[in-house]
Amino acid sequence: MPLSLLNDFLYCPRRAALKAIEGIRSENKHTVLGDIVHEHADLPGYQVAKGVTLLRALPVWSERLGLSGKCDVVERHADGALAPVEYKKGKRRAFENDDAQLCAQALCLEEMLGRRIDRGAVFHAASKRRREVEFTPELRALVERSLADLRGLLDSQHVPPAVFKPACEECSLFEICLPKAASEDSRAERLSRQLFQT
Repeated sequence: MPLSLLNDFLYCPRRAALKAIEGIRSENKHTVLGDIVHEHADLPGYQVAKGVTLLRALPVWSERLGLSGKCDVVERHADGALAPVEYKKGKRRAFENDDAQLCAQALCLEEMLGRRIDRGAVFHAASKRRREVEFTPELRALVERSLADLRGLLDSQHVPPAVFKPACEECSLFEICLPKAASEDSRAERLSRQLFQT
């Protein structure tokens, strides 16, 4: 599974299913801005800045978790400590899905390199600020649980019903998902159920 699918799943299970099961992709202003933010980080290579080696677009994987992807940046500090850094387009805010994606990157690195990684960071392009993320036992457990739930969703090949929430309007799949029209409590859904009642 791609690392990014974990982020999608925690943002919205229906979004993850539409992408992974139905193969649906779409762009909006947020995905385009995200691509622009990632342009520099997605160029493979490294540089040294203030004694920290920045490894860009580093491929990572975990056989145990069944994950693969890449880290935007992995910092290697003078003491040898490693820290993944995930780039996000928005301003500095904490989102569970972003923290879980970052922690999953660390779990991949730990398996690949045989060493523990205690923290990473999310860099928020809009505010040009970074937010440190500690990979606590609770966050690690959230990643493991979420991956098990995501695997169950993919195995079922069932796309969950839409549930409208304010974040839906920012989603690149909003016009395809139609959460206002397709949610279980929508008028259209109620009418379709009535149509088949005997």
